[in-house]
Amino acid sequence: MAVIKQNNYHDEQIKENIQKMRAVLDQLPLFCKTFFRGIESYTSARTRLAYAYDIRLFFEYLHEQNAICAKMEIKEFPLSLLDELTRLDIEEYLEYMSLYQKDGKDISNSERGKARKLAALRTFYNYFYQSELIKNNPAALVPLPKLHDKEIIRLEPNEVAILLDQVEDGTKLTPKELEYHKKTKLRDVALLTLLLGTGIRVSECVGLDLQDVNFDVCGIKVRRKGGYEAVVYFGEEVETALLDYLEEREHIIPVQGNENALFLSLQNRRMSVRAVENLVKKYASRVTTLKKITPHKLRSTYGTTLYRESNDIYLVADVLGHKDVNTTRKHYAAQEDERRRSATKYVRLREKN
Repeated sequence: MAVIKQNNYHDEQIKENIQKMRAVLDQLPLFCKTFFRGIESYTSARTRLAYAYDIRLFFEYLHEQNAICAKMEIKEFPLSLLDELTRLDIEEYLEYMSLYQKDGKDISNSERGKARKLAALRTFYNYFYQSELIKNNPAALVPLPKLHDKEIIRLEPNEVAILLDQVEDGTKLTPKELEYHKKTKLRDVALLTLLLGTGIRVSECVGLDLQDVNFDVCGIKVRRKGGYEAVVYFGEEVETALLDYLEEREHIIPVQGNENALFLSLQNRRMSVRAVENLVKKYASRVTTLKKITPHKLRSTYGTTLYRESNDIYLVADVLGHKDVNTTRKHYAAQEDERRRSATKYVRLREKN
């Protein structure tokens, strides 16, 4: 199959995020442009877009709830406004984020959601404070909400086997779903086997191109968070599933601009993150109703299995693409604790009578 030169999927995502951020920036006070230019060299476009959404939400809150700010348009807010706000203003904003209305809909934020919004505000304030453009930094005075450790939701080994069997035979699918299943079976098996067999992120999966798969070394080249590339290796089950799908993929004519994409939708376009999320949900809901299984939970399943088998937290961190092993350790702390507890079985101080 001829491979046509086209823009990389990840580069296209970066362009799209930059365009979205510029649209949001047009709704913000003019001094915000200074902030986003200042952090561009050490943040990704996706991170800056997330900051832009959170900062816009903060100014929208001030415009609606603060009597002084209500008299001005958001774009007219001066930089001096940041100096006039207090710790109490920010605490009231976070409390408001617990439940508010937008476009007629109730929107709520958990402690994690509020922590992310405060983190964005802290970065925003820190930039202007360290640049000596403002004298006060009330965001630094507000403590981050206490976060409770989330239980790692994952599939057990028997559930993984049931899931893949379900993808292959589709016995629990509805008649309408079975019609689609006939057309997508090999693709779905390859995609889910790849996720479960490598632990790659869903964004890394949909970004794969045909030339990113190398069967000589049984590896795939993925673009990690932060933009760097890495090779992730796969085993025999993944190899078989990919080869079966690629044989079928040879006969599919993609829509122009999608020729290089590894995984194609029924419309013969590169699959989206949302499409993969829906795919996982469709099959996983037939396996377990007690767990909400997402592509990220399949990644957790892989990480858990690898850690159980290897007992090597550094290996797990490397394969999953965690820059800091403490990130990995935090996610698998419960397993480490379980392993430490097992030490009690090996030491006897006195023989039993």
